[in-house]
Amino acid sequence: MAYDEELAERIREFVAGEPALTEKKMFGGLAFLIGGNMAVAASGQGGLLVRVDREESETLVATSGARLLEMRGREMPGWLRLDSDQVASEELSSWVERGVSYARSLPAKQ
Repeated sequence: MAYDEELAERIREFVAGEPALTEKKMFGGLAFLIGGNMAVAASGQGGLLVRVDREESETLVATSGARLLEMRGREMPGWLRLDSDQVASEELSSWVERGVSYARSLPAKQ
């Protein structure tokens, strides 16, 4: 499955003008990076991937529809997955802002 191009365009609208923004095709999806650090992605498996502080992962999973990203059978704290229906309308903006804020807090990659 290819990433949702409509979702990617919606993400673009929220991150437009963000300093040090790049887009990169990764893992079948389209990632949005700030200073070389992934903030959010339109997932190749559908829905949204969001990078967050590892320490907030459990709370966010417990209080929202997000779940931990699973790669090769292993849960990845600090990486959340949301289904397409969970990022409809205004919900998307808050998740994108959360991912962008976290990526901004990290040292830029060269």
